[in-house]
Amino acid sequence: MRVGELSRRSGVSVASIKYYLREGLLPSGERTGPNQAAYDDGHVRRLRMVRALIDVGGLSVAATRDVLAAVDDPQVPLHEALGRAQATTTPRHAENAEDDDEARAGAERALADLVARRGWEVSPQNPAWGTAVEVLATYTRLGDDDLAGQLELYAGAMEGVARREVAAVVDRGDRARTVEGAVVGTVLGDSLLAALRRLAQEHCSHELLGGRAGADAQD
Repeated sequence: MRVGELSRRSGVSVASIKYYLREGLLPSGERTGPNQAAYDDGHVRRLRMVRALIDVGGLSVAATRDVLAAVDDPQVPLHEALGRAQATTTPRHAENAEDDDEARAGAERALADLVARRGWEVSPQNPAWGTAVEVLATYTRLGDDDLAGQLELYAGAMEGVARREVAAVVDRGDRARTVEGAVVGTVLGDSLLAALRRLAQEHCSHELLGGRAGADAQD
């Protein structure tokens, strides 16, 4: 297909397609003339993934490029590729020298104890580890231990979700589609889990505290 049809099928403007080509987010089409190229269904799928990562997942162009590099590198073992894709999509939290070191140390111990109890094979180098530690430490500095008391509950729920997610993408068979599924599932899944949690919180608040639904209450 020509670039015009690629634009129509993917819902991405021709200008954006050309930009993604320049930025290396979209592989070049097969040359059919000096200024012409042919594209296929793989380009349509890639464009939809790019837009999902940028528009819905909120990734930058640079982060999206790094994610796609993990997807496209066939030399990397699948487990490592999944880890690289996840690491690229996980925000990194820099330590603040002014923060309470005791709070951070306690958060590190709490997380390490949780991981040991559940027998998780995870690395402290995973950026998600630093995120979890920073969140727990912040709660400690605020004098609030409610979140720490929910660690086991959160871990159990997320392990069940993660097991199903990983099994689902591995069952795809094709390596590229497996990594694509893991990447998109991680980025979009984060947004979906947060949205569902907020909806559930509204429901539980209504059950426990009464009152009208949030949308109605704003009328």
